[in-house]
Amino acid sequence: MVVTLACAAGAHADEKPVDLGRVDVIGTTPLPGLGTPLEQIPSNVQNFGARDLSRQRTGGVAEFLDLNANSVNLNSPTGNAFQPDVSFRGFTASSLLGTPQGLSVFQDGVRINEAFADIVNWDLIPKNAIASMQLLPGSNPVFGLNTLGGALTIHMKDGFTYNGAEVSVSGGSFARTEIAAEAGGNDGTLGWFAAVEGIRDDGYRDHSAARIGRLYARMDGQVAGDQVNVGLSLADNHIEGTQALPVSMLDNPRQPYTWPDTTDNQLAFVNANWLHAFAADTVLAGNAYLRRISTSGVNSNVNDDYAPPEQSNEAVNLRTSETTRGWGTSLQLTLQRTAAGIAHQLVFGAAYDAGTTDFAQSGQTATFVADRETIGTGEFSLATDVTTSNRSFGLYVSDTVAIAPQWSLLLAGRYNVARIVTQDLTGQSPAIDGTNSFRRFNPAVGLTWTAGPELNVFGGVNQGTRVPTAVELTCADPAAPCTLPNIFVADPPLKQVVATTYEIGVRGRVGGSGFYSAALYRTDLADDIQFISAGGGAVNAGYFQNVGNTRRQGVELTGGATVGEVRLVASYSLLDATFQTGFAESSPNNSTADAEGQIQIQPGNRLPTLPRNAFRLRADWSHGPFALGATLAAFDAQYSRGNENNADPEGKVPGYAVVALDGSWNITPEWQLFARVDNLFNRTYQNFGILGANYFRGPGNTFDAGLAGPEAFRSPGAPFGAWIGIQYRLDRGTGSR
Repeated sequence: MVVTLACAAGAHADEKPVDLGRVDVIGTTPLPGLGTPLEQIPSNVQNFGARDLSRQRTGGVAEFLDLNANSVNLNSPTGNAFQPDVSFRGFTASSLLGTPQGLSVFQDGVRINEAFADIVNWDLIPKNAIASMQLLPGSNPVFGLNTLGGALTIHMKDGFTYNGAEVSVSGGSFARTEIAAEAGGNDGTLGWFAAVEGIRDDGYRDHSAARIGRLYARMDGQVAGDQVNVGLSLADNHIEGTQALPVSMLDNPRQPYTWPDTTDNQLAFVNANWLHAFAADTVLAGNAYLRRISTSGVNSNVNDDYAPPEQSNEAVNLRTSETTRGWGTSLQLTLQRTAAGIAHQLVFGAAYDAGTTDFAQSGQTATFVADRETIGTGEFSLATDVTTSNRSFGLYVSDTVAIAPQWSLLLAGRYNVARIVTQDLTGQSPAIDGTNSFRRFNPAVGLTWTAGPELNVFGGVNQGTRVPTAVELTCADPAAPCTLPNIFVADPPLKQVVATTYEIGVRGRVGGSGFYSAALYRTDLADDIQFISAGGGAVNAGYFQNVGNTRRQGVELTGGATVGEVRLVASYSLLDATFQTGFAESSPNNSTADAEGQIQIQPGNRLPTLPRNAFRLRADWSHGPFALGATLAAFDAQYSRGNENNADPEGKVPGYAVVALDGSWNITPEWQLFARVDNLFNRTYQNFGILGANYFRGPGNTFDAGLAGPEAFRSPGAPFGAWIGIQYRLDRGTGSR
């Protein structure tokens, strides 16, 4: 949570404080504490508030980050706006199995990376219930497992800070309609808040519809030094995807490659938080949660073993179902103390997280009809039935030390213990049964120097860890690639990934409204895990492998100012994401592959799906009841998956730039008319690529195995879209605790 304090930071108890003017206080731990002034944080933190989200009215959290957060880019491998891959500094949080995860996402102190495969279901996050978000870069060990490139912390609204009620209705392109409502209030001791969203969207591609239903409700109580809240998140979503298209079929970007590809998510999530202030300088916080998510779906796939008459089925349908039950608890003590004239802010924490997943997958032979729909020709046959369990325990400590009036030192560390158990329930694959345990201590150290509000210099080194997921551990054999959703097999063990981040930078304020920040960073990964494409007709077939070392390094520049009625913010990022260890992988659809379908990755080859350069420019204009905003987002080219050696001339997705507009008119204090336009100039672009085999080269793009051959596949981006809506607000106000 970000608040503003009229105080000084980084001073000895017996010396005159340095006047910093406005001081933003950032939550740098999973649970709330006393907060840390931004000037004492040795990394390039980014903050976003509810006002930013409500003004721009993007389709969701992921889309908002893509337009506003430096070093973020989106890929859309499914062609559905509610199921993207979100990458930050070259690390990804994705809802798709098979995407190595490297970001941790927290909702009110709970890590919502699912216990099964560490995925993040962006469609489950209710955007109108968000109070603030913070994007904290680096391998901060305090945030625990999966924090390789950063942590996104999301804080939800409550009835003490969000009073009154509002309801809005909007509609427009792609037959999207959205109804949203929220209300909150308090009597000084008890507070309540509730938000609901309903979205129906036919999608910008055929067979890419979404039906989203989300509810967030919360009760808060505060008496003397105690604050207690219980939050409930419910969701019932249906999402359809359409896969990437061969380049030869991009003349009609709406069409699917094969279909159906559906996902149904049902979530029930209860989270309870407690905070007790023993004194102004001593705070104890606790958390406990229960989380249940059920996911089911059907995926259509080309049968790359098609060889009549022995193999006469052209396609295979995979039906999956998984139910994950997660629970956990954490405790954190924050102390501000002075010893020998030196001020310390100490944090001690412990966290336990557990999850159990039941996963089943069945296969069905199928054939293609004219529009490439897969029609089943047989019964579904059970192929996989497993249960997996995840248990992790962490102890962490940090100390922010005011070593001099203008200097601050951060020391932190976390010890993690994790265990993953996989058990076959069919009785036919006992080799799947296994237990994998991982242990590691990760440290962090940082230093900041503050000359005043105009200049703050920071730098630090930190380490984070990611342990292999159950999916990765059971899909790691190059000789037996898996089709994702995953078929579990017995495979070699994988090592945990260790990330080390180095970062230096400056930030500050210029005049009354200007601000700037600049950062240089490097994150080195040891024993990185990558999903290696295996080629064939199923472009999502492959296996996981420790590929040695990889590196993400880059530059972040941000600056902004308010001039009259206009506020401008510009940001630029340079990302150099490369393999640092050479290895061979199977990529038979890469034109440079050898006779065995192998390509050689060399140190220095760039990682796929990551643009090297990105630029954003945001302009906001307000005048009386009117507000207008414009956002330019431009991204460099990226390499396709399967082109990890960067040698296939077709294995590169061109760069692109899009412009979005948003505006509102407060007709009365209660009524507001609002509108949004995406891709204003209707640019044709793609934002994801993979090398595969195109089996649809017959007349009218029909199935013809005899004509099948390698081709670059790309996911089309959304075309021009416009939406308009109206909102009614009643006694809307804000306060503070």
